[in-house]
Amino acid sequence: MFFAALTPLLPHYVDELGLGKAGAGVLQAMYPLGALVAGIPSGIAAARLGVKRTVLIGLSLLTLTTVAFGLADSVWALDLARFLQGVSSAFSWTGALAWLVAAAPAARRGRLIGSAFGAAIVGALFGPVLGAVASFTGPGAAFGAVAGVALVLAAVAAATPAAVPTRAQPIRMLVDAISRDRGIQTGVWLCLLPALCFGTLSVLAPLRLSDLGWGAAAVGATYLVSAGLEAAWAPVLGRLSDQHGRVRPLLAALAGSAVVAILLPWPQRAWVLAAVVVLAGFAFGSFWTPAMSLVTDAAETRGLDYGYAFALVNLAWAPGQAGGAALGGAVASVTSDAVPYLALSILCLLTFAALSRYRETAAPVTADR
Repeated sequence: MFFAALTPLLPHYVDELGLGKAGAGVLQAMYPLGALVAGIPSGIAAARLGVKRTVLIGLSLLTLTTVAFGLADSVWALDLARFLQGVSSAFSWTGALAWLVAAAPAARRGRLIGSAFGAAIVGALFGPVLGAVASFTGPGAAFGAVAGVALVLAAVAAATPAAVPTRAQPIRMLVDAISRDRGIQTGVWLCLLPALCFGTLSVLAPLRLSDLGWGAAAVGATYLVSAGLEAAWAPVLGRLSDQHGRVRPLLAALAGSAVVAILLPWPQRAWVLAAVVVLAGFAFGSFWTPAMSLVTDAAETRGLDYGYAFALVNLAWAPGQAGGAALGGAVASVTSDAVPYLALSILCLLTFAALSRYRETAAPVTADR
């Protein structure tokens, strides 16, 4: 929710603090940069301290950094708060998803990852709304409410039973998985690519909508519709990936993303651009569930701790989101929005060609098996 809350506030910070597209891109990029830095430490924490303690570390830091962001009144303070917010997200995501998958039957893994991701998107549904509210009430009050929610979640997590690791896996198992396992390498790239797409979209789309005359509330409504569609689709996509394998949904996501990235730079009316942004969110979001399932399938085959597996997901998402936001904004500022969008379309097409030759090493796991 807090990550998505910045999107409708970007024009506000651009005006108040004198940020250009490049500066806005850096602000967006600080959150995933923090997640990148904390990616491996969060996996180590989950493997050695346990998933519950890892989640509690993330939620505690979330509370502090959310308050800090609401009170920040300078560029450096905003950037630092966003960076630490990203650190908190790495611990929360790694711990929570490893907690879920460890308790999930293998035959329903894709469906449950899809449901969990759908829940995350429901949170993101309220992010643009929160950002729009903050544009009227001020960031302090709005983000203080988010800190209260984080405290409630921490209390619930502390009261929920969870397994404690009996023996920590050495870090070299993670290094071996990254360097040698094709399934993990493929899944990691397919988590990085949509993050790159979303990072670029999160900077360029709200600024373009603002240029076309829309305010924070209208921008927030656009992302609200997009996230709602994505949230409803994620559990269905997870079920399809359990029944038919991970590759087919990923090929469809690649094809759709290549097309929609080409369309994004051209609309001259705000409502047309908003419609394309909604389609882009649906296409880009269709990667996550089958890609994360692919990573966890490969991790289970290698006997890799799920905390390490989701640390890899964080490591894939973070540079993609940061690179898309920072590079997309910088390139667009010196050329045009069409250049980064065209580059994303080419990446999707090249990945489609490579994935078309990929063969899953096991049959899809069905509920009957």
